[in-house]
Amino acid sequence: MSPIERLRDKKILIIENDQDKLMHLQNLLSLAGFRNLIPVTNHQDVFEAIRPLQNKIDELGVILLSHNLPQCDIYELSKLLTTLDGHDAIPLIFLMDETVSIDDKLLKQCHQANAATVVHYPDDPLTFSSLMTLALALKNERDDRLNNDAKLVIELSERRIMEARLQYLVSHDELTGLSNRSGLEKALNFAILRCKNFKQEGALLDIDLDQFKVINDIEGHEVGDRLLIEMSTLIRSNLDTEAFIARVGSNSYQVLLSKVSQKQVVEIADQLRLTVDTFEFVAGGNTYNVSASIGVAILDPKQKINRASELMSRAHHACCNAKKLGRNKVYLYENNDIQLTTLRDDAKWVPKIREALRKDQFKLVFQPVVQVSDGRVSHYETLLRLQNEQGELLSPEKFIPVAERMGLIQQIDLWVVTSIIDLIAALPEADKDISFTVNLSSHALQCDYILPVLKQKLESTWVSPSRLTFEITETAAVTNFEKTRQMVSKIRALGCRFALDDFGAGFSSFNYIKNFPVDYLKIDGQFISNLVCDAADQVLVKSMIDVAHSLGKKAIAEYVSNAEILRLLKEFGVDYVQGFLLGKPEINLLNNRYISLSELLNKPLDIEEMVTS
Repeated sequence: MSPIERLRDKKILIIENDQDKLMHLQNLLSLAGFRNLIPVTNHQDVFEAIRPLQNKIDELGVILLSHNLPQCDIYELSKLLTTLDGHDAIPLIFLMDETVSIDDKLLKQCHQANAATVVHYPDDPLTFSSLMTLALALKNERDDRLNNDAKLVIELSERRIMEARLQYLVSHDELTGLSNRSGLEKALNFAILRCKNFKQEGALLDIDLDQFKVINDIEGHEVGDRLLIEMSTLIRSNLDTEAFIARVGSNSYQVLLSKVSQKQVVEIADQLRLTVDTFEFVAGGNTYNVSASIGVAILDPKQKINRASELMSRAHHACCNAKKLGRNKVYLYENNDIQLTTLRDDAKWVPKIREALRKDQFKLVFQPVVQVSDGRVSHYETLLRLQNEQGELLSPEKFIPVAERMGLIQQIDLWVVTSIIDLIAALPEADKDISFTVNLSSHALQCDYILPVLKQKLESTWVSPSRLTFEITETAAVTNFEKTRQMVSKIRALGCRFALDDFGAGFSSFNYIKNFPVDYLKIDGQFISNLVCDAADQVLVKSMIDVAHSLGKKAIAEYVSNAEILRLLKEFGVDYVQGFLLGKPEINLLNNRYISLSELLNKPLDIEEMVTS
């Protein structure tokens, strides 16, 4: 249907008391294509005629109204008819005899009566059709405007509702209705200001549900959500109405308490813990007991807390300590907490380690390992150092534990392995028989990142794998023993060797070593450093050497710092020795490939040197 046809499909109300004129109007409209005509001969029947359109008044397109209706207030009727839908939306055309002139006063009255226009009774169908089409177009335009206005009002209302909802969700948890982390941070910042300016004490509780994961995994997420809602209600009902409660994690809540002392907050926290502990959660015919670990951080004017995140971190750290102590406990944060100090130190070291990797600030140093039978330098132990801004070489004890905790050890392992292979490849032909031991972290043998890099590097540099011996500590070996053993076997299959470092430090050394594929056993230094003065160490070291030989492995003793230790080790039959007596870790390799052990053994014993070493 074309737009013109749609306009002509509208209903036309004709109010005319003269039957001849009414018939004439109907004929003109029919010729112009208008079919939906509603003729009315007097004003009393008008509203009865349009009653069927009560709920469809928009179907009424134009009203033709005779100006000469008897006993009728024409202007009042026109106002009623044009506003049937509550708006000035229905066009009305006044029809007048040609004998009556249309003056300005009449036009003004018609406009006040909401009439679209005033015309004489028409005779020309084309002219009349154009007038009707124009009036219908006007009606259609008004309808569109009203509809658009209505849609705009609805859209604006929906947008305001959505904005209000989004604003609510910005600071609230959708599941429990509690505040979320964002809302809590605002409340904490305000509490910190009150503490600074008005010396108002407070505290933050960090509450972690201990058995939540078990229930969530067994019963499903829907039941887990119900538990969180019930726990939110339980916490709210057992705290003062001024307490600010927020859900900050999947099963974690934080509660801000105002105007409370340290003693009061610990009592409140413990009472809350007991309430949670006695709570029974029923799901699927099963009854679960839930406990809570609660960390407490005090907001005290004497303590300098400037950010909400700092107080939240303290409370969370205290909660972690409560969980480590066995769960279902309350733990009060302390400023001198060792673990938090370690975390802060780690945070300082991480950028230094990253910069060292990026700028190649790690250095390798080498300590000779000497064969006891002839004094030949069998190989070198490769040790890692970090060069600081002052040019000092820092011990790995300062940064390796941080790297392991912060996920950077993998990059260091790869750097060490690629660097030592490049160094071996660059050695002159005269040093082609020199080999090196390299320390690997436990992560290297429990993940798959070392093996492909090692294989590719050895193939590309043509370095013999037999010149590489990897050292792993006994404690690292027994952690996930089977996985470590498999990785050691794969690397040994390339032709590399392995040494078990710190042998004897663990409680199950002999049980594991029987099935562990290594070539060397490196006796833990704690047994060597006091060997001369401790008979028990002598018995243990002798037995370790014997075990190594009986298993077809070579024994290495480190921390050899004086001639008397060397003498005893030689008597016990150790295969290799290393320590400050034979050479300190240096950046450059030794020029002399042999060390005279006889001279060292004949060296007078220096008691002061023994004590110092």
